[in-house]
Amino acid sequence: MTQLSRRQFLAAGGSVSLAVAMSGCSTPIGSSLTGAQPSTADVIFWHLFGGGDGENMATMIETYRESSGTSVESSLLSWGNPFYTKLALSTSSGRPPDVTVAHLSRVPLLAQAELLEPVADQFAAAGITEDKFTPAAWEKATVDGTTYAVPIDTHPFVLYYNTELAAQAGLLDETGENLKPMRNSDDFVATLQAMKDSTGSEYAAVASITVDPSTCWRLLLMTYSGLAGPIVEDLGTRVTIDRAAMEESFAFLQSLTGDLGLMPRTATSTTSSTLFSNGEVGFLFDGVWQIPTYRDVEGLDFNVVPFPALLGPEPVAYADSHALVVPASPGRSDERTANAVRFVQGLLDQSSTWADGGHVPAWLPVQESEEFLELQPQSNYTEAAFNAVYDPPGWYTGAGSDFQTAMGSVVASVLTGATDPAGGVAALTSSLQTFSTARPPV
Repeated sequence: MTQLSRRQFLAAGGSVSLAVAMSGCSTPIGSSLTGAQPSTADVIFWHLFGGGDGENMATMIETYRESSGTSVESSLLSWGNPFYTKLALSTSSGRPPDVTVAHLSRVPLLAQAELLEPVADQFAAAGITEDKFTPAAWEKATVDGTTYAVPIDTHPFVLYYNTELAAQAGLLDETGENLKPMRNSDDFVATLQAMKDSTGSEYAAVASITVDPSTCWRLLLMTYSGLAGPIVEDLGTRVTIDRAAMEESFAFLQSLTGDLGLMPRTATSTTSSTLFSNGEVGFLFDGVWQIPTYRDVEGLDFNVVPFPALLGPEPVAYADSHALVVPASPGRSDERTANAVRFVQGLLDQSSTWADGGHVPAWLPVQESEEFLELQPQSNYTEAAFNAVYDPPGWYTGAGSDFQTAMGSVVASVLTGATDPAGGVAALTSSLQTFSTARPPV
């Protein structure tokens, strides 16, 4: 597999310059780029969580501080490429934080650039072992046989539904809460059609399509992955797209917004939220991270389940995961490493707090606990974490990447009817070839 240098990573993985990366930095970020190994607390922790996730993480950190007597200095950085660029800069300088967060879709690149410590003996000694994690997440955290990250969650793309409208359409089972099983795309389409017919609404479902390439990409990869394997391999340098499967996927998705008229062809995130919140559509296609958005909407009773098998015999859930990683640092003392391991363990043990944001805990002791099993609707879609498919490994793929923007823009063109399925395959393949043949800038 191609080995990326840290210098290559800095240029390929981040779109900001060194000056921009350092602007606005304060302790410990500024010092980690320019001074000695940060030692202002027992654990220096960087993350990228704002909003409700940020509040939950702050609660978890404070609980750990109080229970362990350990000092933790926590810093919030900008989401996306700027975050990964700052991480790479600090690690390349030999002065990174002790623990930070990474999306699992980014871990292969970070590992290939030698920016991460392996999850090795010190974690196993603390009981942080493969058998205690959702298999799909642990596998994604492992690169060339070495595990480089400790997953804390899986956040899949899922199916939201209005329970009142679903009951009206006769779509609920005997519990009165759960959808009747759907075995394939025919069942799925029939369910959406029944919702539309029952409510008399213009549409049965909605997804954010307009100016939202990431959502479009999630929807496509979930559908396509039921039929075929990765679209690129060898760290993104070889295109392996199955053109027939991709055209079938495009045709199916376009039928939902086109001939069948079950979804609007254009919808912003605001449109999607409004239609679902107001009960104007019965179904919403979105990520679990949106649960806090709808939880407090007055008059909205909703539930969330994994998508059924759409194309292919088995259900697939597009997903990513947040993970805790220890950036490589030859100068980190054994004491600081031990503190980092204890901190990671402390956050894992509080995964039920983290699940409040919609995430499925990757830590099985919490995922299988009575506390989590009673949490609704989170415990309803745990299966999606086991059926997860992530972005294919590549120096250009992963959360917040230009790759997702390029892929999702093609999908949006198909969903709106501007491009037919065959044209979508051609455009997607052309874009993949551009990514796969480009050398990481140095």
